[in-house]
Amino acid sequence: MSRGRPVCKIAITIDGRLLDEIDELVAKSAFANRSKGIQEAVREKLERLKKTRLAREAAKLDPREERALAEEALGADTERRGPLGRPRPGARSRCAS
Repeated sequence: MSRGRPVCKIAITIDGRLLDEIDELVAKSAFANRSKGIQEAVREKLERLKKTRLAREAAKLDPREERALAEEALGADTERRGPLGRPRPGARSRCAS
């Protein structure tokens, strides 16, 4: 799954017990080979790190401030639209005609 990028060959040092576990998974056909197993493990770890980083950044947000911003934006939208989301008569559209 290189998505148009070349596949690179590298050498790694890995704990023997981890390699035994990978070999067991390969034997059970969970992975085609060691490389595929290690690639999948690295890919999953990178995805988890991205999600963790996103969660840390989201935790920095002030919920009251975010709610106020959302309500402000919704309030501006309801000035142009009626209660059912339809444009009010004479309301100006954001889009140029």
